[in-house]
Formats: sequence, C-alpha cells, structure tokens
Amino acid sequence: MKTTNSNQQLAPSITKAASRQTYYTIRFLADRELVTDAYRAYAYFRWVDDVLDTETGSRSERSVFINRQTSILEKCYRGVSPRDANIQEKMLVELIRNDTETNSGLQYYLRNMMAVMAFDADRRGRLISQAELNEYTRCLAGAVAEAMHYFIGHDCYSPNNETRYLAVTAAHITHMLRDTFDDVQAGYFNIPREVLDAGRITPEDVESDAYRLWVQSRVRLARTYFKMGREYLMQVENPRCRLAGFAYTARFEWLLDTMEQEGYCLRTRYDERKSFKTGLRMSLDTLSSIVNVRGTGAPQTVPMRKHSLRES
Repeated sequence: MKTTNSNQQLAPSITKAASRQTYYTIRFLADRELVTDAYRAYAYFRWVDDVLDTETGSRSERSVFINRQTSILEKCYRGVSPRDANIQEKMLVELIRNDTETNSGLQYYLRNMMAVMAFDADRRGRLISQAELNEYTRCLAGAVAEAMHYFIGHDCYSPNNETRYLAVTAAHITHMLRDTFDDVQAGYFNIPREVLDAGRITPEDVESDAYRLWVQSRVRLARTYFKMGREYLMQVENPRCRLAGFAYTARFEWLLDTMEQEGYCLRTRYDERKSFKTGLRMSLDTLSSIVNVRGTGAPQTVPMRKHSLRES
C-alpha cells in the first residue's frame, strides 16, 4: 500500500517542486478526471529533461537514454508495455494506457515533447541552424498547446487554425531569451548559426550589437505572436482553458517589457518574476484579458467538436 501511495504522489510532487504555477493550474483548472494524467504528463518530461541536463552525462549516454524513452513510447502505443520500466517511466506507460482516443491531443503532446527532448540531447555543445530552431519551437509549442486543450476543457470547442500555437510559440521565444546565460553555460545555444556568422560573434557575445539586434527581432516577433495568441484564446469555448491560456501568456509578457527597457541586453537572472509586484501585474493582465473576452461577447456560438490531429 505504501508503494502504491508513493507512486501516486510522485507526479504531483515532481510538478510542484518544478513549477508551482503548473501544479496549481492542473489542480484547479484541469478536468477532474484528467488531473492525475496531467501531473504525469508534466512530471515525466520534467524528469527526462533533468536527466538530459546532468553535467556528468556524455553525448552517447544521453543518446542511449532518449532512445530508450522513445522506444517505450512507441512500444506502448503498439500495446506492448515494458517489464523493466522504472518508477518514472511508469508514468509514461500509464499515460498511454489511459489514452483511448485515436490521434489524441495527448499523443500529439507525447510525440512532440519526445522530439524536443531528443533534439536537446543532440544539440548540446553545438551550434544550431535557423531551420532547426524553427522546428524545435514548432514541436514544443504544438505539444504544450495540445496538452492544454486535452487536459482543460477536453470536450469543448477550440479553433483549429494557424493561430492555435502562437501564444505558446511566443512564450517559448521569451523563455529561451530569459534563460540565455544558463543555457550557454550548460552548452545549449539558442541563437542560430546564421546570425552568429553574419555578426561575426559567438554565443557568449550577448552584449554585442549584433546579438542585441537579434534579441530585438525576437522580442518583436514574440509580441506579435502574443497578440494573435490572445485573439485566438478569446475564441476558445471553455472558460478554464481560456484562463489557463491567458495566465500562461501573462507569465512571460512582462519580460518583454523589461528587455525593451534595458535595450535588449539580456541579464543573467530575472528574479523579479517571483516578486509580489510582478505577480500582481500578471494577475491583472490575466483579469484584463478575461474582461475583454466578456466585453467582446467572445467566443461566438459554434458547434462543439474535438480537435483532430488529422486537421493539423
């Protein structure tokens, strides 16, 4: 009994330790019958990411590890559960066992997040191209957005158009800018090789004019995507899903203001995100977005349907 209880608490405990906002978003906004799986979905990839980030692991060891995780994913979707799965891998096994839909949002999340993890395992210590960065962001944004729609307001309508993933894309752009110094230290370079070559700079030249111009272009792109993403969220039928989306957006938008005010010169840390003032601002921004939805009368009355991955 103690072992069973420990297994059940593993995913929530990993989630809470890694991100309290994610923990409480799942606890209070996810569909009741999907809360347990939502914790598993976040916690499993949090564990995978932590394993890949260990400084002692070699490239070959990271490759062996991520290949094993990919193999477990594929086997489980073929109905074959591994007998030697550890306690963390069992979270993935249980997720897939509970996924009874064809081409579900959960499957989209799992496959795309696994692709993100595989790319991270491979790119550590090397420069990446613009095409690789675009694909990396596409996979992650698609995964996170589909997970949100799967776990929050599962059976409710949400538009399926080119703006579906833009808010998360903007958040990922902002997230990578925020973590630039930590990522460089760990061997992850988020600026494309083409930009480095054109500016004759290295990933460490964060204060150079060429690097700051690139940051400026990314900030402007993120702002455009956030604006379009909010317009998309206004059309989402489920109010809990809209709330989660607006809160997620507000979590990153204040950072863009800070970067602009500081001349696009990135910092090693942005600790004010944990302050009461920033928390209040994010709450007010989220509330403002919700009020705007009510003021415009959105979302419009539409037929209820589930998102199908075949339409993507």
